[in-house]
Amino acid sequence: MNPVLSSLEGMTAMYMASQPGPHTAASIRDIIKQLQSTPMFAQGITDDDAEALAKVIEEKYGISIGLGAIVDSEDFKPWLADAKIKGNVRDFYWGRYRQLLNLKGIPKSVIDATDDVTDRVLDRMGNPLSATAWSRRGMVVGHVQSGKTQNYTGLICKAADAGYRLIVVIAGIHNNLRNQTQARIDEGFIGRDTGRLAHANKSQRQKLIGVGQFDQREFPVALTNTLRDFNKGTATSNTSQIGQYNVPVVLVIKKNSSTLKNLLEWLEEHSAHARTAMVEQPMLVIDDEADNASINTKYGSDEVTRINGQIRKLLSIFHRSCYVGYTATPFANIFIDPDTDDDVFKEDLFPRHFIIGLDAPSNYFGAQKVFVDARETHIRDIDDNEAQLPLKHTIALEVEVLPNSLIEAVRTFIVARAIRNIRGQAGQHASMLVNASRFTDVQGRLRRRIAELVDSIRDAVAVDAGKGPAALKNPEIVALRDTWSREFREAEQDWSKIQARLHEVLVAADVVEVNASKRSVALDYDRGGDYGVTVIAVGGFSLSRGLTLEGLTVSYFLRNSVMYDTLMQMGRWFGYRPAYEDLCRIWMPADGVGWYSHIHEAMEDLQEQLKRMELARATPEQFGLAVRSHPQSLIVTARNKMGTGQSLPVRVGLAGRLIETTRIRSDEALLKGNLKAAEALIEAMQSAGVETSRSSRGTLYNGVPVDLIRAFLRAYQSDPADPLTDPKLMDDYISARSFDELSEWDVLLASAQRNDLASQRLYNMEIGPFKRGVGSEDLIRKGILAISGASRRLGSPGDEKEGLTQAQIQEAERDFRAKREAENKGVMPKTLPDRIYREKRTSPLLVLRLVVPENDDHPTKLPIEKVVGWGISFPLSNIEGGTVEYTMNTVRLREMFGDEEVEEEAVGDAD
Repeated sequence: MNPVLSSLEGMTAMYMASQPGPHTAASIRDIIKQLQSTPMFAQGITDDDAEALAKVIEEKYGISIGLGAIVDSEDFKPWLADAKIKGNVRDFYWGRYRQLLNLKGIPKSVIDATDDVTDRVLDRMGNPLSATAWSRRGMVVGHVQSGKTQNYTGLICKAADAGYRLIVVIAGIHNNLRNQTQARIDEGFIGRDTGRLAHANKSQRQKLIGVGQFDQREFPVALTNTLRDFNKGTATSNTSQIGQYNVPVVLVIKKNSSTLKNLLEWLEEHSAHARTAMVEQPMLVIDDEADNASINTKYGSDEVTRINGQIRKLLSIFHRSCYVGYTATPFANIFIDPDTDDDVFKEDLFPRHFIIGLDAPSNYFGAQKVFVDARETHIRDIDDNEAQLPLKHTIALEVEVLPNSLIEAVRTFIVARAIRNIRGQAGQHASMLVNASRFTDVQGRLRRRIAELVDSIRDAVAVDAGKGPAALKNPEIVALRDTWSREFREAEQDWSKIQARLHEVLVAADVVEVNASKRSVALDYDRGGDYGVTVIAVGGFSLSRGLTLEGLTVSYFLRNSVMYDTLMQMGRWFGYRPAYEDLCRIWMPADGVGWYSHIHEAMEDLQEQLKRMELARATPEQFGLAVRSHPQSLIVTARNKMGTGQSLPVRVGLAGRLIETTRIRSDEALLKGNLKAAEALIEAMQSAGVETSRSSRGTLYNGVPVDLIRAFLRAYQSDPADPLTDPKLMDDYISARSFDELSEWDVLLASAQRNDLASQRLYNMEIGPFKRGVGSEDLIRKGILAISGASRRLGSPGDEKEGLTQAQIQEAERDFRAKREAENKGVMPKTLPDRIYREKRTSPLLVLRLVVPENDDHPTKLPIEKVVGWGISFPLSNIEGGTVEYTMNTVRLREMFGDEEVEEEAVGDAD
């Protein structure tokens, strides 16, 4: 920022402090606009400068965070407020942590919200000073890389202040994540470097870190450290009994059955009462990534996994225990795994007492920004990998050369780092992620090729970058300049400044492997001292869960999983990108972009449902049923159950949902039969004299009798493996509501207005067909026309406005904007979600669309030049339950979704 804007920043911030808050993205811009006409801004600024100032102010002072939604069990009895009044809850550990967050520059509004929401969680945990025995189970649902660790570190501090004596943090299934979590607990709760403490002798000084610099009294006892997981021998060499410590005891352990076994044995041997075999001291278990390896996924068996059983046993040996699971997906397996609704509530780790949804701060760089609002800015397609780095490969794949897209991604990272240094961010970390194989051997080969590329660029820069304009005789530097011109010309207009910083970037740049192999290098962001670390991390599963890549700027993601929890966890690029969000880039296949957009919509849907259930005073059990009946839960269910090869009943809720045919069998006779079914529907509607109207999207038929719709759906055939378009599922749901809610329909015969395709006739209607790409693998290997690409949608945004009045559309958009403003969610998204129109519907909408399938790789394999697809927008239902039972064939689902990804070391075809 130039000096003039720097001075205006301070003045604007002072003025904002005098105005009522909280301040939103819109209100900050309004304030700057007001100030532009005052003497404070006498030197004058351009509109571009005003926007740059607004972004800086928003990042530093305008960040806000809502408190999320809560559903409680019926027996919830608050205790925290009374305990505070009686002086039974201190402010020692939380007070230190709050000071640390302030020191780190976390906005006051975010700290206050963390204070509030952790109080709410603590209030729903058991009172540790209660004399009676209790056991509590809860869950906190956040967002990927949105600050869950900060939240549960605050909760740990408050639990210790309230009287919890043992705190166990179960942190992932890999050492690198456990070590990273331990380091954060060291900083935020313990106050000492446990790794150094473990090797220090009595004459050596302990290294104080984080909260330890504010108050050196009452350090918690750590039975694990940044170098080593829990060890019975080490724990026993200290004071063995939990009750003999006068400060809290904390452990950060790996989610590993042998570690849990050792912990259980140590507690039973040293802390359990001889008569009761129970431990008296109250315990809190924090299960980070609670949907990973904590739940029962044994195929065809009633016994739970060892880890699940060990966590349950750990909780059972304490008179007073609380389990709080943290997860980034409402589709957590804990809701979905049991075969029946009854079984889900018998599951001992089910959060039967409370579920809390965390809102992300307004500056969160999440799926809405990445895949919806600013897709063109941040997303780059990978379409050149199959020759060198195919999506499906074996462990024997030799990586001889890198795809051009990966070379471009590396160059982009180098240039972006140089721009960040120009912006004064040389002291901050910068990372690049490369996740392109699940095999550690392939990851190692990939790392070597990337390191060779970086070495080549480093050598070129060392020799020629200091020669000014003459440096552009070097092809490597020319390539970097071309990358700058394509990606960042607007972010930094002077190439010479970037060229001057390239050497410092490349001297510091490392290429490392992060996985379960012996070659793996721990991501040590402390080694840079006053200078930020610059690192390219190549890995797979280890990079996919919980691990934070500091300053993540560029990602190269080449994986093929449609499992929601897997995909969202692999999204390491979500998080916070202060003052460099505009530089962030993600390379991935177009299909991946489509899946992420789809997942984002489904997860937003469930977060909204959680808020509605809070208002309705619903219970965790009711939310659990809602998750289980959500159409997209079928994918997670399929993954967990497909190994059985069995059919099993599930309940599917279609109320308030959009269902589309995105998969159709590539069979000429079937596709022609579908065209005839659509023509028969059009003929029937016209014969019945159904009222029609024209719009920019096509021809709309109003008040269509439900019998015509049911006849069409029974005649239409899609992919039998897709349960959501199953004709019996549809007919069962519609028939139960055919006399009231779904008795009359709107039908849109969609017509493309602008493309290079000639209009075609469907019955007696001239309509414009739509282009849709179909995936090569589905087409060749499975004989399926499956829509691929960035949207993965048959329909188009805004389709669901059809059939609504202008007043209803305006009301939907007004309500959405007002809600976002009230929740301080930052800048309004450019594309409004279609669900806001669906919620206003009183009649269902069927959209018929004529599609020309395209596949450039195998054009001769397309069986027919045009196909018809449909989408249905169901209104909300007043009929209790709103679900219909469906028998899921796991064999067919396996064909549709493929196998679950096995961890990296597995041998065979990569998914």
